[in-house]
Amino acid sequence: MKENIHPKYEVVEVTCACGAKFKTRSTMKAVKLDICSACHPFFTGKQKMLDTEGRVEKFNKKFAATKGKTVARKPKTEVKAKAKRAVKKIGLSTAPVKLAAKKKAAAKKDAKKEAK
Repeated sequence: MKENIHPKYEVVEVTCACGAKFKTRSTMKAVKLDICSACHPFFTGKQKMLDTEGRVEKFNKKFAATKGKTVARKPKTEVKAKAKRAVKKIGLSTAPVKLAAKKKAAAKKDAKKEAK
């Protein structure tokens, strides 16, 4: 390491706006905080739930209908399987599908002519 280029790392006293003080190490000479673990609502247990547009009540209403039990939904395997089959048949390009459709239509016309 090069000498005389790094700041001094010293023990400093941290002061919060609430009046709490504690010591830590820092390169700054003094540290002043707006909020600390002594006054933050999350750590003190005074945290309030902010209900934006009744979302908490809406969730509680939905959850109350289940009476605390987990609701098992039926899997949508049939729909997914059909979608996978359709993707496999079509592929990424539509040109071969159009040609195949034209060939089928031509074959039907030929079959009708032969039937007459």
